[in-house]
Amino acid sequence: MYTKFQQHLTTELNDIREAGLYKNERIIASPQSSAIKLQDGTPVINFCANNYLGLADNKELIQAAKQAMDERGYGMSSVRFICGTGDIHKRLEQAIAHFFGTEDAILYAACFDANGGVFEPLLTEQDAIISDSLNHASIIDGVRLCKAVRYRYQNADMADLEEQLKKAQAQRFRLIATDGVFSMDGNVCPLDKIYELAQKYDAMVMVDESHSAGVVGHTGHGVTEQFNLRGKIEIITGTLGKAFGGAVGGFTTGKKEIIDMLRQRSRPYLFSNSIPPMIAAAGLKTIELLERDNSLQDRLHENTKYFVGRMTEAGFDIKPTQSAICAVMLYDAKLSQEVAAKLADEGIYVTGFYYPVVPKGQARIRVQVSAAHTREQLDRCVDAFRKVLNK
Repeated sequence: MYTKFQQHLTTELNDIREAGLYKNERIIASPQSSAIKLQDGTPVINFCANNYLGLADNKELIQAAKQAMDERGYGMSSVRFICGTGDIHKRLEQAIAHFFGTEDAILYAACFDANGGVFEPLLTEQDAIISDSLNHASIIDGVRLCKAVRYRYQNADMADLEEQLKKAQAQRFRLIATDGVFSMDGNVCPLDKIYELAQKYDAMVMVDESHSAGVVGHTGHGVTEQFNLRGKIEIITGTLGKAFGGAVGGFTTGKKEIIDMLRQRSRPYLFSNSIPPMIAAAGLKTIELLERDNSLQDRLHENTKYFVGRMTEAGFDIKPTQSAICAVMLYDAKLSQEVAAKLADEGIYVTGFYYPVVPKGQARIRVQVSAAHTREQLDRCVDAFRKVLNK
């Protein structure tokens, strides 16, 4: 049987290559930072990591992780409810809840697991989920695992959301699900208007803060801070793998009873090992740093404003952004790969995004700005884009 299946896969893979959609992994041989080294020793400036606050190689986080390994060991070797709950896990959950102004929090191996495990334990076929059309794949998969009736509204389109909410009045409970920052475009969800509609049509709200926590809001506390809604949103999911240190680990935070039910019934939580103590310790240190002062968030906001301004002045087609994500639109999949390769030759490390990650005909280079980037590095990136695309 495998001989026939192998032929099928080979044909499919060749089709992907011929369409210019094949994804090659480039290997890094240095710590993640604003400047990195590739496996062949080539130095490049990194503009495609989720390392928004530049904490992936932060010495305080590294020291906290080392100390936790010395004091708590390497791994927990268990799921939480058997013998996988450490004091450090509980402290991190409390710190996350405090950061977002919520009542409780629960840790997962990744935010993909948090989103995959949040809907099914809470909602049944009697209920409804109203989901933004550009939500992350993890939210889409989580919704698929749930038996609730599904509605979808066009990205950030409040008139369409209202129409779907009207239809969803036929169901018992309603939950609006949205990304805080949409990862491919960089736009922030209009959470204030979503909240108003939720109040009007008797619905709850779930927000994924993966690309917004540590990034948006005056002090980087996310979209609930930006729209003055701290503590008012029922469910928030997020990750430790982006602004919060860039490792692994996800979380759901929100109303106490919701978190309690997830501890009882959320399958990715019940059947996955606890995150290692060193990850929890680094997560705690991250939140401590962010609560200490706003210097990292301020630098990120300054860098983003400067970079977007220079790229706009240079005439590039850029999606309107309110985050640290700058989508440079190229529209053609092969072109996006070619431009990314040429930029690498100029010492700029970026990735072309194309279908199925973004819709067909919407290929782009997604530039992600970090607090760790220097003004010189930002200028080099803009100049490299001009040089490559002028060719």
